This record gives sequence, C-alpha cells and structure tokens, in this order.
Amino acid sequence: MPGQELQPTIHIPSATSHTLAPGQVSRGGEGTLRYLKAGMGAPLVLLHTVRTQAEHFRSLIPLISDRYTVYALDLPGMGYSEIVPGASYDESAMRAGVERLLTELDLSDVTLVGESMGAVLALTTAADLPERVRRVVAVNAYDFPGGIARSSLLARLVVGAVLAPGVGPVVAQQEPKPVLRRILQGGLGDKSALRPDYVNELLQVGTRPGYSIVARAVYQNLPSLIAARSRYGAVRAPIHLVYGEHDWSRRSDREANRTLLPEAEFTQVPGAGHFIAVERPDVLADLLNATT
Repeated sequence: MPGQELQPTIHIPSATSHTLAPGQVSRGGEGTLRYLKAGMGAPLVLLHTVRTQAEHFRSLIPLISDRYTVYALDLPGMGYSEIVPGASYDESAMRAGVERLLTELDLSDVTLVGESMGAVLALTTAADLPERVRRVVAVNAYDFPGGIARSSLLARLVVGAVLAPGVGPVVAQQEPKPVLRRILQGGLGDKSALRPDYVNELLQVGTRPGYSIVARAVYQNLPSLIAARSRYGAVRAPIHLVYGEHDWSRRSDREANRTLLPEAEFTQVPGAGHFIAVERPDVLADLLNATT
C-alpha cells in the first residue's frame, strides 16, 4: 500500500492500528483503509474532519474506551489509508469507505460519531444502513457554504488558491507549518489546544505521494457535503447535533438543521470552535458515556 513506509508519530494508549483491504468484488477506485481500534463494549465509529485523520480523536479515545469498542477510521485517501490514483472524493465515495468498515467488520448496534465532514458522513451512512446504526452524534456538521473559508482571511486565501485553475495543484503541494497551524487554530476557541506533535503528524502525512491531489479533490467536492443534507431526513436512528459556540456555522445554519431534524437532541458547547474533539473531548466523552 502506498506510503506504508511512513509510521504514525502519535501513540494513543491501548489503540492498535489495522487495515481493511478492498473486497474481492471491487466497485472501482477502492483502496486499503486504515483504522485504529481500542477498548471493549458496544461499537462506536469515529469519523474525522477535512485534512485530518484518526489521530484527530487522540484525546477522546481514552475517555470512552472503557465503555465502547472504538473504531477511528482514516477516510479514503486520508491519514494512512491508501491513495488510489483517479479515485473520487465526493461525499458518496467517502461514505462508501465508512460503509465498508461497518459491513466488512460486520458491526451492528453502532454509535456513529463524526466531526465536521465526518458528521455529514455519519448521518448519510446511518441513512443507508439503518439496520446497523443505533445512534448518530453529529459534531459541527460541515454542510453549509463557505466552511473553512469562514475560519480566517488566511484560510480563505489558501483554500481559494488551492481551488484555482492552473496554480491550484502547485499551491496544494505547498503546506508550510506556520500556515497549517494558523488555519487549524482558526477552528479552535482555545488556540493552545492544538498540540505541536499533532501538527507535525499532519505534515508528515501530507508528504505522502499523491496526498496533495487528494486534499485538492476533497476541497473541490465540499459542495457534495452540502447536497447530502437532503438525505438527513432518511435517518431513523436517534440523532444528537453538537455545535461549538464559535463554530464556522452560523446560527441560521444550525437552526436549518434543527428544523430539518426536529426530533434531534441539540447541544451547544460554550467557548468551543469547530474542532471540539481537540479542545473539549471531555464534553463529547460525557455525552457518549452517559448514553444507556
């Protein structure tokens, strides 16, 4: 699998790394998926944000692994999952990766927890696999126009340049550490929650051959996350919508989802930004561990 020579630099206590190869009957464009596994109990699947990986949940996993068997997935092409040339990175393709994890590991009674892009995928996966999903916790769902461009002027300029015709692929290959750090801090209420070793880990993954192509393709396909809101109404499992007080979503975006999902529980985390799993993992752990 490409990039196999790289090893994660962050160790999460009790978590082990595993891979899931494409099935014998491939639908095309599929690659090997990597995931972390920890704990024991009912299955809980964690789905990360744009431009991150399973280690995004490094602080959350130890807080919930006494109650759940936790599976933290590297979404297709991201983290240490295989980069397949020409693969799609729209919402449906990434959702297919999540569904492979659930079906090939034969997981049932699953709690799906996603943040940002992962929140959208948790909801759409639940719509597809109602017989496997027990509950959905959607944290700061990335299903509105603008997204990370609302984080800061720097983020707006960088993402705009990555998407630009001609120069976009070149810009996508350039990822100076100070720029990545500042963009990520734009998703935090508490800037100090961004640990330097996590930034270094993301930068290492960004050196994998073909990763800049994946990153650009993900940004190009963000509109498919917005379009996926049309599928939320098909979810039959209980839903809990969680937003940081200072998330990139506007009040109108949050109210639109509350209207779309009138039976969903709703929590707003005071002082938190877009990356609640990074700065307030205790809040998510309390919410998950309190579930009977």
